[in-house]
Amino acid sequence: MKAILALEDGSVFTGTSVGATGERYGEVVFNTSMTGYQEILTDPSYKGQIVVMTYPLIGNYGVNDADVESAQPQVEGFVVREVSRISSNWRSQQTLAQYLKEHNVVGIEGVDTRKLTKHIRTVGAMKAVLSSEDLDERRLVKKAKDSPGLVGIDLVKEVTCRQPYSWNTLRGQTGITACDNASPAGRFSYKVVAIDCGIKYNILRLLQTAGCDVTVVPAHTSAQEIAALNPHGVFLSNGPGDPAGVPYVVETVQKLMGSYPIFGICLGHQMLGLAYGGKTYKLKFGHRGGNQPVKHLATGKVDITCQNHGFCVDVTSLNQEDVALTHINLNDQTIEGMRHKKYPVFSIQYHPESSPGPHDARYLFNEFIKLMQ
Repeated sequence: MKAILALEDGSVFTGTSVGATGERYGEVVFNTSMTGYQEILTDPSYKGQIVVMTYPLIGNYGVNDADVESAQPQVEGFVVREVSRISSNWRSQQTLAQYLKEHNVVGIEGVDTRKLTKHIRTVGAMKAVLSSEDLDERRLVKKAKDSPGLVGIDLVKEVTCRQPYSWNTLRGQTGITACDNASPAGRFSYKVVAIDCGIKYNILRLLQTAGCDVTVVPAHTSAQEIAALNPHGVFLSNGPGDPAGVPYVVETVQKLMGSYPIFGICLGHQMLGLAYGGKTYKLKFGHRGGNQPVKHLATGKVDITCQNHGFCVDVTSLNQEDVALTHINLNDQTIEGMRHKKYPVFSIQYHPESSPGPHDARYLFNEFIKLMQ
């Protein structure tokens, strides 16, 4: 069955439908990871986006129940050069095409993803529509133009949990695997409240491994409600969209600063930037993939990191008397890490929990433990 990806600038890419049929809208972005497609599909940070995989063959090791980063796929659409018809791995439970269909994810294959990626790099990420139903190219381009953008939109409300929960309880009920050497129940040293703006499961696994008893709360939870849980520390999660679209979380963070050690990742990092009084802006095409070089300014060490974000903190908007830069991206010199000079608060723009991606930056979870100590 034919499918079409139409971009708001008039560009059209045709291919074959894979997975579910239908029509989906979103911002088209690309990811440079060679593996980890299941983790990418289920990463809540991709809510509102149609993801293009730059690696030409996707799906060769299949899909399983363990390699998920949330309860279900979050992407609006999936674009690949070729979907593997064979899933060759002892852990595989079904093919990628079966998984996409089961979870109602509209996909397209046969697209020249190299050409599409170069176009996004040149023009920038933009609104798009992916359809296997309406095959009128002009009409689809108009639909893409008329669709809502992501700037200023609150996508966090679409992915946050509805009620607070204990990660260990959820893990026990769902059979989600813990990390190796995870702290056994009853032997946790620190109580952590994680504000869920679209948190990935592996963040929770690694916090548990580090000795944290984690309570996950919805993004709209107030500072007073968090304080009532008597945490040793607060974690600000990753999530989708524009940090300026969630001012209620920024307000909560401002009230918590100075009272608890705080660690922010990705969207959490951006929200801390706003809480410091700074500004954020939209990157041309964002950073998405497992090969982003980040330099630690204090040591000169370079980590290869996993990233997934389309917005960035404006370094010139920060008060240098209160905030110190700790990491920069070596590709474009954008800010990748910062810490508060007076409060026990730090954040990074990339994903130290990987899943997928390199493990270079996992030491940062221990830095959070040291702050709580």
